[in-house]
Amino acid sequence: MTNQALPTEVAGDGVMSTMGNTFEAPARRGTRKWRLYSKRFLRNRMAVVGVLVFVLIALFGIIGGHLVPWTYSDVDFLAIGTGPSREHWFGTNGSGNDLYAQLAHGIQRSLTIGVLVSLCTTAVAAFVGSIAAYVGGRTERIVLEVIHFLLVVPSFLILALVSNSVNGDWRMLIVVLVLFGWMYYARVVWTMAMSLREREYVAAARYMGLGPAAVVLRHIVPNIGSMLTIHFTLGVVTTIQAETGLSFLGFGVKTPDVSLGALIGDGSSQLYSAPWQFWFPAVTLTLLTVSMAFVADGLRDALDPNSQAGGHA
Repeated sequence: MTNQALPTEVAGDGVMSTMGNTFEAPARRGTRKWRLYSKRFLRNRMAVVGVLVFVLIALFGIIGGHLVPWTYSDVDFLAIGTGPSREHWFGTNGSGNDLYAQLAHGIQRSLTIGVLVSLCTTAVAAFVGSIAAYVGGRTERIVLEVIHFLLVVPSFLILALVSNSVNGDWRMLIVVLVLFGWMYYARVVWTMAMSLREREYVAAARYMGLGPAAVVLRHIVPNIGSMLTIHFTLGVVTTIQAETGLSFLGFGVKTPDVSLGALIGDGSSQLYSAPWQFWFPAVTLTLLTVSMAFVADGLRDALDPNSQAGGHA
């Protein structure tokens, strides 16, 4: 007599046959890392508010200039230095430029500089610091000596001189900020990579014949990815503040281009006679930097397994 399969029915979390025997159902798939990080991040209310504020400011910078008939370089000779009105929502500056259009373009320019500089400095610091820690020996000593030398160089003076010599070209400003912005964090990466180079998976990759660059990019850098993400976010804030300081002092972005720092620098001289020229870009810069700081704080709590601020998984 042949055996026939008995019909089964699902009962709760297990599978129950018609004979009354209960079998365990397959285990559910574990929570993916990105879902865990998202849940921890969303528990931080200020971080969520920071994301919303940043997105709104970024959207304003991207599409805000298309909502008015003026561009940031247009001049209205009939409305020079006038306050907010129907025709000029944020008023005009002393040259007759529409402040709303200039603010939208300034946000776009400052964010472009901040994101590109932070991305490049994070990448350079991650690679140089990891290579120095992994290779060791003479290469490590040379890299650290170069980093220590560049850290004591008065980078602000060099930034000001170079930016002034190229007439405030934002592309050259990005290059100079990257050249003098990666050293400190490269040393931090070097310190963390020192502990990772002795791990078993790194030794296994080395025994399999992978070169130093491949080991660093495949095994060391990914294991400090959470720290690099936080550094990138904070780097955007730091870069925007540096660009604002340079532009405020006249060494950053210059006319005919505009940035948040340039707008604040121009508006500071009209703080009492035309306060809208100062307060609109100043408030926008404050909201932008504070929102990014909240986002970085939320990322740190979400990605740090030892942090209790994000709650429990």
